[in-house]
Amino acid sequence: MAATWNSLNTFVLSNLAHRPVRTLLSILAIAVEVAMILTLVGVSYGTLDGTAQRARGVGADIMIRPPGSSFIGLSSAPMTEALLPMLEKQPGITMASGTVIQPLEGLDTVTGLDLGQFTRMSGGFHFIEGGPFQKDDDILIDEFYAREKHLHAGDTFNLLGRDWQVAGVFESGKLARICVRLPVLQELTGNPHRLSQIYLKVDHPDHAQTVVNELKKKLKGYPIYTMEEFTSMLTISSVGLLRNFIGVVIGVSIVVGFIVVSMAMYTAVLERTREIGILRSLGGSSSLIFSLLLKETLILALAGTATGIAFTYLMKWSIEHIGHSSLTQETVYAWWPIAAAIAVTGAVLGTLAPAFKAIRQDVTEALSYE
Repeated sequence: MAATWNSLNTFVLSNLAHRPVRTLLSILAIAVEVAMILTLVGVSYGTLDGTAQRARGVGADIMIRPPGSSFIGLSSAPMTEALLPMLEKQPGITMASGTVIQPLEGLDTVTGLDLGQFTRMSGGFHFIEGGPFQKDDDILIDEFYAREKHLHAGDTFNLLGRDWQVAGVFESGKLARICVRLPVLQELTGNPHRLSQIYLKVDHPDHAQTVVNELKKKLKGYPIYTMEEFTSMLTISSVGLLRNFIGVVIGVSIVVGFIVVSMAMYTAVLERTREIGILRSLGGSSSLIFSLLLKETLILALAGTATGIAFTYLMKWSIEHIGHSSLTQETVYAWWPIAAAIAVTGAVLGTLAPAFKAIRQDVTEALSYE
C-alpha cells in the first residue's frame, strides 16, 4: 500500500515537472496573490504601529482633537491657542502644548511645533545630523524622510511653496516626520494662533482618565483621549475604511487564485485525458483521480504560498530603501497561515470543475484521445 502511494506521489510530481512553464506560472500567480495580501496587511500594521509609536513619543498623557474630527483623520487648525493657558490651570495638568498639522501630497504631513515645549514634554529629538531650529526657514526631518529625499543637514529643498534649510535630521518615532516652527506654519497656512491638536501632561499617569472625564464636561464636543486609549484604537479593526479595503483585496485574491488554478488544472486535465483513461482502465477509482488532481493543486498552492512569503520580504526591502517614507511594512506572522488558507481555498475551488470533468470522462473516449 505504501509503495502504491509513493508511486502516486511520484506520478504527481513528474506531471508537474513535465510541464514546467505551466507549473511555474501557476506558482507565480498564487505567489502574487499571497504577496499582495501579506504586503497590504504588513503595510497597514506597520503604518498604524508607526503612528502609535510617534504618538507615544510625544510624552503626553492626553490628546485633544478639534470638534467633529475623527480619532485618526487629519484636520486643519480650528482650535484657538487660548485653550493652552486655560488647560494648564486645570487640576492635575502640569503642561499643555499644541501643534499644527498640514497635509502634503500623498501621506506626508508637516507639523508645526513649539520645540521648547515639545522638548520639556518628551525629552526632545535625538539628532543624527545637525540640531534644532535656528531661524524661521529651518526644518527638521526624520531619518526615513531624509533617506527617501536624499537630504542632509544644511541642504535646502522646496516644500509648501517655499525653500527650507534642513537644520537637523532626527531619529524617527517622535511626533512627526517633518517639523517646522509653530508660528511659521500657522502664518503659512493662514491659521495664526490656531492649533490642530493639543497634548497634555498630567501630574501622574494614573490620573489621566480622571482628568479626561473632567475635561469632557468643560470642553463638550471635543474628542479627548488618554494616549493609552488613542494608541489602542490604532488597529485595522478600528479603521473601517482600511478593514473594508483589506476585505476587498482578499476577495479579489481568492477570485484570482480560483481563475488561475482553474485554468491551469483544466488545461492539465485536457493534456492528460489519455493518461486518466489509462488509470481508469486499470481500475483507478474516481476518488483516486480526484486525489491525484487535488494533490497536484495543493503542491502548487503550497509552493506558491512559500514563494509569496519570500516576495513579501522583497517588497519590505523595496519599501524601506526605495519606497515612500510614510509607509512602513511589518512582517505579520499571524497572517501567514491565513494567506496560505486563502490561497489553498482559491486553488481547491478552482480544481473542482476540472476534477469533475476528469472523473466523468468515458474510458473508451479517453483512451482514443490524441
